[in-house]
Amino acid sequence: MATKLYIVYYSTYGHVEKLAEQIKKGAESVEGVEVKLWQVPETLPDEVLEKMNAPPKSNVPVIINPSELAEADGLLFGFPTRFGMMAAQFKAFLDSTGMLWRTQQLAGKPAGIFFSTGSQGGGQETTPLTAITQLVHHGMIFVPIGYTFGAGMFEMEKVRGGSPYGAGTYAGDGSRQPSELELDLAFHQGKYFAGFAKKLKGTA
Repeated sequence: MATKLYIVYYSTYGHVEKLAEQIKKGAESVEGVEVKLWQVPETLPDEVLEKMNAPPKSNVPVIINPSELAEADGLLFGFPTRFGMMAAQFKAFLDSTGMLWRTQQLAGKPAGIFFSTGSQGGGQETTPLTAITQLVHHGMIFVPIGYTFGAGMFEMEKVRGGSPYGAGTYAGDGSRQPSELELDLAFHQGKYFAGFAKKLKGTA
């Protein structure tokens, strides 16, 4: 049977979505792995999003029923930071997973994290670090990328988002897009995570 991975994300301006798409490509490069993208529901009204100059959402399906998470063999969660923590939209979605927590349906499943921040000091480590509490309460297995990306993790000449916790990008004022190096890191995370999830399922 194929190893089924869900990439679940929230993206305001499209930066996290671009990382999600690249992570999907990386995961699908591993034989026997199936990947599905999901967006979490938006909580802001359209008029507020319009004032924020947020672009329309893509046609990636919105995950309405949190119980669908239990169908996956592994989960990757992506979100922008808000004051060094995950955006409220994603937190609201996780807050709706109480029944999964009560029945521990996510316990033992591998989980990864990726993220976007506005600046270099804006939460590339605090955002995933504070998000780990969500995984812990569900009994999930956090799978960081560590320094498996090799030399790319030590790049000093170019601005690069991401950390040992997972892939990341800097959005700036919203106009900066993920760099080639950041997208390569996202691809690596998808491939690395998929390999881990596949091995874990094989030993279950």
